[in-house]
Amino acid sequence: MHERVGKLEASGVVTGYRAVVDPAALGLDVTALVGVIESDAVDDTGVEAALRAMPEVEDCWRVAGSEGYVLKVRVTDIPALEAAINALNRIEGVARTRTTVVLSTKWEGRTG
Repeated sequence: MHERVGKLEASGVVTGYRAVVDPAALGLDVTALVGVIESDAVDDTGVEAALRAMPEVEDCWRVAGSEGYVLKVRVTDIPALEAAINALNRIEGVARTRTTVVLSTKWEGRTG
């Protein structure tokens, strides 16, 4: 078994391991999905670096459509979400955002 896992790691199929943490146990009680709409003349590299620097942004997907990115944002409360959205809107190259607040999570990180 260990040899097979080693081969999967070496070939890049297994890219890492992580601990799964309960966000509520860390006081992160609010989750939101935030669509980022970029301005017309935008440097993707600068936007991505700014998004990566925000600890509230847990996941970031580059997507097709009117939004350039969709983010999963986790924060302590609604005022913290408002602050995060304000910070996102101040990033050079971001025209505006569209936010959906998660009411409840049915599952996350599906493994099967």
